[in-house]
Amino acid sequence: MNNEEIQKLGKELIDTLHLKTSPVAVHLVKADEELPADIPRIGENIRHCQMVDNTRRKGSQFYAVLDDHMCKGGAAVMGLTEMGEKLKTGEVYYHLNHFGSLDAAKNTMEKVPRVPANSVKAVVYSPLEKTTFKPDVILIITTPKQVMELSQALLHKDGGRVNASFAGKQSVCADGVAYPYLSGEAGVTIGCSGSRKYTEIKEDEMIMSIPVDMLPGLVASAKTMFNN
Repeated sequence: MNNEEIQKLGKELIDTLHLKTSPVAVHLVKADEELPADIPRIGENIRHCQMVDNTRRKGSQFYAVLDDHMCKGGAAVMGLTEMGEKLKTGEVYYHLNHFGSLDAAKNTMEKVPRVPANSVKAVVYSPLEKTTFKPDVILIITTPKQVMELSQALLHKDGGRVNASFAGKQSVCADGVAYPYLSGEAGVTIGCSGSRKYTEIKEDEMIMSIPVDMLPGLVASAKTMFNN
């Protein structure tokens, strides 16, 4: 797919499902890859979930390096840096009273999807219908009903099931980006305390993410099923 085809598919997906905000195209720039010359650096220090939310609501397109990521846990699961020891062992979430024991917190954090540390040097973000690069992953933040329709469209041609793996922790970064990037599968996640605190993701919204190669089939099936 070239950029024009991806943009066209993005617009068709929005129109077919009447999405209120844009799907977000995300590309992980590998350590040996050039930074995009035609896309600006974000120029502020905020969280990955905020970057995604700003992109879907405001139409922003930019890239962010490690120093731009306020949440180093999010940066770590996307391969920009090593994960901090207190986060990796679960100590952070245990002291927030999110778990009844340190072992429970550690057990959860050991299962969080993580791109290998320092294999990525930047993350690029764009509304899908405006993207000038080929994304790795597409995140769609929308209502549960529309996540249902997206799930049905994904299964329309070949059947099967959509796997949902989440813990209410590191949702937009680990579940939303690292999981589909590593697994090649679509994922569904429910948000986390941080993403719901620092963004405008609504109480009645959740997140689906897909590898970009699933996009043409998803849109074709959605048009067949829901284009009315």
